[in-house]
Amino acid sequence: MEKQEFVMTEEQQKKLLESMQPVPMIMLQCGNPPSQQENANRAWERLGKEMGFQHMTVTPLADKGDRFFLATPTQPQPDGAADCKEVGDGK
Repeated sequence: MEKQEFVMTEEQQKKLLESMQPVPMIMLQCGNPPSQQENANRAWERLGKEMGFQHMTVTPLADKGDRFFLATPTQPQPDGAADCKEVGDGK
């Protein structure tokens, strides 16, 4: 399945960036808090479920802006879907 272009909302981007902030170590006897990478992976996974893409397939589209990216959809998107469009992966 080819990757498609997705665009997250400003609110989705804000939540994603907030999830990647370092977590202070408050209670060492309870174990280490999740790492920034673990938090980022979970945030992308949530966004993928919300928007319909496989979170481990994300590729940024920096030339279009911070909210644009390519990813493999979990299901084929209907024609005319507002939040994504099919693009080639260059292969």
